Amino acid sequence: MRVSHRNIYANVLSYMNRSLSGLVELNLQASSQKKINRPSDDPIGMSRVLSYRDSMASMAQYRKNIDTAQGWNGLADENLIQVNVVISRLKELAQQAATGTLSGDNREQISFEARQLYSQLITLSNASYEGKYIYSGHKTDTLAFREALFAQSNDGSIASNHIREIAGGSTSTVLVQFLDDGTVGAADLDYRYSKDGGKTWLEGTLPQSVAPGDAVVMDLGGVQVTLTPGSVVTGTAPDNPNDTNGTWLWVRPTAVYQGDDENSIAVEHFGPTATADLDPEATGVFKKNVNVRVDSVAGGNVNYSYSTDGGRSWVEGNTAPANGSPSLPVPGGFLNLDDDPTGGDQFVIRPNRALMHVEISQNETIQINNIGMDVFGGLYNGQPVELRGKMSSNLFETVGKLVGYLETNTQQGAQEALDDLTDVQSHISTYLAGVGARRNRLDITDNILYGLQLNASERKSSIEDVDVAELMTQMHMQQITYEAVLKSSTTIMRMSLVNMM
Repeated sequence: MRVSHRNIYANVLSYMNRSLSGLVELNLQASSQKKINRPSDDPIGMSRVLSYRDSMASMAQYRKNIDTAQGWNGLADENLIQVNVVISRLKELAQQAATGTLSGDNREQISFEARQLYSQLITLSNASYEGKYIYSGHKTDTLAFREALFAQSNDGSIASNHIREIAGGSTSTVLVQFLDDGTVGAADLDYRYSKDGGKTWLEGTLPQSVAPGDAVVMDLGGVQVTLTPGSVVTGTAPDNPNDTNGTWLWVRPTAVYQGDDENSIAVEHFGPTATADLDPEATGVFKKNVNVRVDSVAGGNVNYSYSTDGGRSWVEGNTAPANGSPSLPVPGGFLNLDDDPTGGDQFVIRPNRALMHVEISQNETIQINNIGMDVFGGLYNGQPVELRGKMSSNLFETVGKLVGYLETNTQQGAQEALDDLTDVQSHISTYLAGVGARRNRLDITDNILYGLQLNASERKSSIEDVDVAELMTQMHMQQITYEAVLKSSTTIMRMSLVNMM
């Protein structure tokens, strides 16, 4: 077979390119330290590598979320420990003040420290992490609590819900003594008040309501107490505030919660039936908004559909008895109506949201904040917050009462506040335990994610990364091959019949 120079040249060029291409590919692997630099290198391996990369990116984000959650909960942990320290000191002061051997001057001296500790509690309740207040719910740019005034009577004649508003301010407790018997709002009632613990007194008159049911305002010289009519008070003459006869009023410090809550559920109505006739309300525990659509009312039943994704998809075929006040079961609770609806009526159940969660693994979230009023109490919507069924667990109300009693030399009140502070400390300790449990869970989850990240990285590396020792050997062998091709090609290209003659 005749082999032309053209064929020899083409073959030599092909062999040289093939060996050079192998050397260049190995050089690329050496520079990137990767066996797979493009999908064509290993389609199946690249698919697995991309899957591992996606998984590792998710785990990295989860760990960032855990770090954020640890920041919030770590601050809350330290914060509540400091609150417990302050409460312990307040208990010591209350115990001293409850001792019968102390004089009024001694209790006044104790009150100075109690006032400062009250201010410190306000500061602690407004703790912030990276500029966000941790006890304000979703209102992270709003102070959780602000200082305020509230009042309580010694005989319970003026209930907390009869105190509509207290305006103004005072640096000390205002002590009020009613001098007349009567019903608030029904007639003028004389009283006297003191801002220095009963050392000096000023007199005033609580006016009769202008119209039946109208609120009346008690002027205390810089402080105005608006009262709802109806409270029956008893007048007394003694000057001793420890005398339980008659009606006395302490206007003392507290705090108002300004953040979100999860206690209320709003229901919006759209449709042909008058909202006033239906008076819709929802009961239950709702994690998200629920849309409800009445499809028809027939055969003694309300036929309705609901959606938990904003109306993108609906669960149809639900029924409830049309009994004049139907209750429609929906995810999380019930939609209650005062009258039967009409086909076409629609409702949106909107629960208040205050707790914030972050995702720490697939389909797993954790709470990062606490609702301030559930932790510290205070006032919300103008009324003291009851915690775990007890008003005595309300931190700001209890401390406010203690300050009021100390500043007015009320020994019995100091003893009552001491008992309540025990309940307060128990309540704070419960929340502290919850925060600690979340921190432990975050630590465990972070360790698990770290292990998964390491494992995924090793498996990805086994597919994608090169073995440097093996690569260097391959490069050396490929270089020898290339040089051999060059040398043999040179020899072959010099050979011809002319050279042989």
